[in-house]
Amino acid sequence: MPSRIDPALLPIAHFAEKGIPFHVFLEMKVVHLVRGEAAVCIPPKPFLTGDPFRPAVHGGVVSTLLDTAGGVATFTTFSDANDRCSTVDLRVDYLRPGPTGVDLVAFGQILRRGNRVAVTRMELFAGALPEEGDPARAKPIAIGHGVYNIIRVDEPGEF
Repeated sequence: MPSRIDPALLPIAHFAEKGIPFHVFLEMKVVHLVRGEAAVCIPPKPFLTGDPFRPAVHGGVVSTLLDTAGGVATFTTFSDANDRCSTVDLRVDYLRPGPTGVDLVAFGQILRRGNRVAVTRMELFAGALPEEGDPARAKPIAIGHGVYNIIRVDEPGEF
């Protein structure tokens, strides 16, 4: 899949990169953003290591990237820029150790978007986002499924 960013969605990319302090700390970048899809990437850092003996990246980093890719993909479906989402459920299947010393990139796409809930599927890869048909596409580090509560700014209620 070629990485591309829809110019109309640049405010979402900016928020994901600069509006969340943890993402700033991780130096997270949005590398693909179209309606219903998002990919985010972080550069390698020694402190991301969870298993120094292999070495392998920490599982929390993996889940963070998957959750973010699913959440950002959800944001691309909003008609009002003030609407928000929050994670209701996140399932992560760790398929193989995540290598250290390379970029990690997570791709998320909307499977279903309702009025109040979005369901996403995510994949995490080492290095770069593989193109469709690339054998690396069949070997993600982890896969995930996320459910996101959609919070409309025009509706009363708690966030």
